[in-house]
Amino acid sequence: MQDGPKTMSELAGLLAEMPGPDRAAEEAARARDAVLTKPPGALGRLEELAIWYAGWRGDARPVLRSPQVIVFAGNHGVVAQGVSPFPQEVTAQMVANFQAGGAAVNQLSAVSGARMDVHALRLEVPTEDFTKAPAMDEKSFLENMRDGWQAVDPKCDLLVVGEMGIGNTTAGAAVALAVFGGEAEDWTGRGTGVDDAGLKRKAEVVARGVAAHPGVKGDGMAALRHLGGREMVAMAGAILRARHLRIPVILDGFICTSSAACLEVAAPGALDHCVAGHLSAEGAHGALLERLGKAPILSLGMRLGEASGAALAISILKGALACHSGMATFAEAGVSDG
Repeated sequence: MQDGPKTMSELAGLLAEMPGPDRAAEEAARARDAVLTKPPGALGRLEELAIWYAGWRGDARPVLRSPQVIVFAGNHGVVAQGVSPFPQEVTAQMVANFQAGGAAVNQLSAVSGARMDVHALRLEVPTEDFTKAPAMDEKSFLENMRDGWQAVDPKCDLLVVGEMGIGNTTAGAAVALAVFGGEAEDWTGRGTGVDDAGLKRKAEVVARGVAAHPGVKGDGMAALRHLGGREMVAMAGAILRARHLRIPVILDGFICTSSAACLEVAAPGALDHCVAGHLSAEGAHGALLERLGKAPILSLGMRLGEASGAALAISILKGALACHSGMATFAEAGVSDG
């Protein structure tokens, strides 16, 4: 499906029929790892990452050449509830900064050798305030899903997605609460820096929003449509497209992971082609990763969003693959393996 899902039925079909990794390539990569010039397991998680990547790319000795970083931006109607200290105009201003090459993710993408794209999603039309109505109707939801789907370059060999949108930590918290349960306070963090009073107000808004849509609990796609943002839906669409192209994905922070979690809830195993790039300092990110069974590659106290942590992790994966594919075997090096 080249253009992405046009109906909810088509989306359900894409979630139901997802390709898996190439097990033969994965086993061949594992066999290669066993005879490289190092003690077994000496490169720790780098070995696991290389084997995981090899399986998804169908190549026992892969090289990472063309990573793509995509930042999606959207505005949120729930900002009207006073959940952020920043005005929505900042979203468009940051998009301009991305386009001019002035943001952190621009620098980190360049260092990682990644192509970086920015997609602003109808910034002039925020989603609905989800405490009063569904954030998106079905038509807009599917449009945003296709935006993400179509943004992926089929020729890339690694995907990183990130976001920009004032108010989106509130949306991310609401989605997490809807799909995983608990209390609003469990999932609500300070985002761009709200004070204690602001944090309390934000958690109350999250609780009210989820209570307004009782039918979405435990339903990944419904939670994403009713409580998420355009950029969150687009990230999910891009991750799903990558799965169908067998392109591995590095997940970014809390909002990206909240979006991705909706795919996993809708179709268990949907994130098998994904690894967690980092552990965000946004409080609930660790809980999300635990629910998804994803151990972060990095933990640097970052909480910027915009794909920054995941973009930095590209270099770690490149290092893993350089060792796996470039090292000599014991036989090639003339070294005794014991």
